[in-house]
Amino acid sequence: MADKKAAAKRKSAKKSEKKKFYLTTPIFYVNDVPHIGHSYTMIAADILARWHRMKEEDVFFLTGTDEHGEKIQTAADKRGVTPQQLVDEIVPKFKEVWKLLNISNNFFIRTTDSFHEQTVKKIIELIHKNGDIYKGEYEGWYCVPDETFWTELQLVDGKCPECGREVKKLKEETYFFKLSKYQNSLLEFYENNSDFISPDYRKNEILNRVKEGLNDLSITRKAFKWGIEFPFDKNHVIYVWVEALINYISALEYPGKKFKKYWPPDLHLMAKEIIWFHTVIWPAMLMSAGLELPKKIFAHGWWTVEGKKISKSLGNAVNPLDVVKMYGADSFRYFLMREVSFGMDGDYSEQVLMNRVNSDLADNLGNLVNRSLVLAEKYSGGAVPKTDKKSFLAEKSEETIKKASEYLEELKFHRALESIFSLSSDANRYINESEPWKMKDRKELDAVIYNALETIRIISILLYPFMPQTAERIAEQIGFEKDFSEKRLKWGLLKAGTKVNRGDVLFRKVMKVNLGE
Repeated sequence: MADKKAAAKRKSAKKSEKKKFYLTTPIFYVNDVPHIGHSYTMIAADILARWHRMKEEDVFFLTGTDEHGEKIQTAADKRGVTPQQLVDEIVPKFKEVWKLLNISNNFFIRTTDSFHEQTVKKIIELIHKNGDIYKGEYEGWYCVPDETFWTELQLVDGKCPECGREVKKLKEETYFFKLSKYQNSLLEFYENNSDFISPDYRKNEILNRVKEGLNDLSITRKAFKWGIEFPFDKNHVIYVWVEALINYISALEYPGKKFKKYWPPDLHLMAKEIIWFHTVIWPAMLMSAGLELPKKIFAHGWWTVEGKKISKSLGNAVNPLDVVKMYGADSFRYFLMREVSFGMDGDYSEQVLMNRVNSDLADNLGNLVNRSLVLAEKYSGGAVPKTDKKSFLAEKSEETIKKASEYLEELKFHRALESIFSLSSDANRYINESEPWKMKDRKELDAVIYNALETIRIISILLYPFMPQTAERIAEQIGFEKDFSEKRLKWGLLKAGTKVNRGDVLFRKVMKVNLGE
């Protein structure tokens, strides 16, 4: 009897455990302040983190900074400071931008954290124990800005194929990781896990490249000292890309309870230029260390600015702080996720951003909220009226909930927003066609007001992952509790008699003269 009770208790406890969702961004290199590309990754990750929390999942959202490597040491030497002083100066700038953009990460890791160094050495020791590290000599081409090795065949006009900058010939003693050993294992894994690399066209690129053959990877450097010491030879530091990848493990306090709870990652989110490291080198390292592989890698596209590549020389870098100051964090978040199919390249234009703010946010959503609240104030004593009559908006809301949820699961952010704002347009049309200001029948009038307000409540919950501040402001104005959980996505939960509180309009139109000021 006691055994049965214990078994039942364990079964009940297991049932009550939340589903975990471990989500990561890359750790961003601290050679400069955050730009639009960094923000794009972070906002997308934040949307997913908020959505999975809405589903009452146990989310661990990780981001951070990559602080080692030759590039950092060189920059520090030029300024006459230590590498540690340099990174300590830049890291707070990342944290400042993420705070302004309302990023809800659970943890921020720095590769200069002592616990990270300890974990890196543990993983390298596991790989070494498996016989996958050997000493040799590296001779080849190295791009310092990208911290990347290239073969002669991979160079484009003798320059780095990624950034187009000069590369330098290196010949030095190094330790290699037997990457070639894992070629067949990787191909087999890709075949058995068709969703591992997304979007599909990225997967095809990786498959073709791996099939061409893998060279062993140089994983240490001897020419500089700003890095984590290689545990088997103090004259070497670990290649920055190798130790940086291990942050996904060290942030979970490997090999403790947190690691056992959250590993493996459910999603590694990143820009397309680093997909090779995450889909080839990283899985091979994990295979060697005997650790489970991530479930999914998603690589999004790049942003240009009015058709031109972002570069310091052109002076066209988009500073998120400036955009947020002018338009607000939610407007910036909305524009980035609405404008481009996630995965494809996008072009940033302040004119297009302004058009989105004025049309989608001010004229559509903002207008709907304001006019509905005015109706409630004027015709129902500033409270939500009582009705049992549903309009077509009830069915349309349910349809939108289903669509938006599916799109979010598929990382089709622009489609999710498109469906949400289509519902807002329908609600505006409903008010226009109903003409409540002409109605004589009180019951009909109450039905119009309630249907409009309840639609807005559902819109605000669906918008919460994308535009958290806006969702909270709508909740305050309509008067419903700030419970943005998925279970609240049901028609009819707005209580009659709830007092509304019309405040300032959600979005003010931006005049063209303000652009660039």
